[in-house]
Amino acid sequence: MATPPIFISTATLHTLFTHKSLVDHLQSSLPTFTSTIESPLRHAHQTSPSTSLLLMPSWSCSSSLPYIGVKLVTYHPNNSTQNLPGVHASYVLFNSITGQTLSTMDATELTVYRTACTSALASKFLSRQDSKTLLMIGAGTLAPHLIKAHLTVRPNLKKVIVWNRTADKAKRVIENLQSEGGFEGVSFESNASLEEVVGLGDIVSCATNSETPLVKGKKLKEGAHLDLVGSFKHSMMECDDEAMKRGKVFVDNEAALVEAGELVGAFERGVITKDEIVGDLLELIKGEKNGRTTAEEITVFKSVGSAVVDLLTAQLAFETYMKSH
Repeated sequence: MATPPIFISTATLHTLFTHKSLVDHLQSSLPTFTSTIESPLRHAHQTSPSTSLLLMPSWSCSSSLPYIGVKLVTYHPNNSTQNLPGVHASYVLFNSITGQTLSTMDATELTVYRTACTSALASKFLSRQDSKTLLMIGAGTLAPHLIKAHLTVRPNLKKVIVWNRTADKAKRVIENLQSEGGFEGVSFESNASLEEVVGLGDIVSCATNSETPLVKGKKLKEGAHLDLVGSFKHSMMECDDEAMKRGKVFVDNEAALVEAGELVGAFERGVITKDEIVGDLLELIKGEKNGRTTAEEITVFKSVGSAVVDLLTAQLAFETYMKSH
């Protein structure tokens, strides 16, 4: 008998994994399954002059990961005028052996979890273990997830500074986190001047859609780790060329080399070459490339997301749900 597909809501997703359990799952499963997962280029369709529909399919060729997954994303940037998010997304998971639909889930939440945990996993290899101060640039949906994920892999962090162009939004992120609790020994503050605080961050995490560089490379402190999440097209950039030049640069996957504005721009201007990108997340996990080798060097991680990580995140959500129901 075919069982009807289950719907996993945002509220349910929160009960199925933590940032820590997802970081651990990605660290153990990426080396095992990356080579067996097929992910064609995402389809992007213009649905009106200002809106688009994205389709991101992936499927596993391994019987021990019997899934096909598709992420469906709508991008309506003018929604902010109606107080609605600009991005909405659903994830559909199928059984790759029978083709049955297993589950649909809220992919907006799935995506913020996987994005934050990808950054945190990279930070395990690239930031200093004794990092004390996290600077969060941006106060959107991703900010609280990035803060929590970075704190899980770097428990020595004692201070979180949040900066946003709209200072009230930064304050709201802090208030919401403090009301959730669970941050013993960590102090939170917001600051109106990015120039003042950028040099304080042992870890500087950026999640904005900025088209002008926010992080000036010459301001980064020795030994800093720069985590760039926001840009996914050529017009976007969260840091300047100097940050790329000073940093030992890693990416989540090869798509970053052609999609991320910071990298594409730096290549075009001859600031760095593609050969100078040290490696990707999988090579870090497998130990094929060395992450941080000295306390003084600056490391940079640029992620654009991948359907492989989406599929592995959906797998963890679905299998955890099935075990508990």
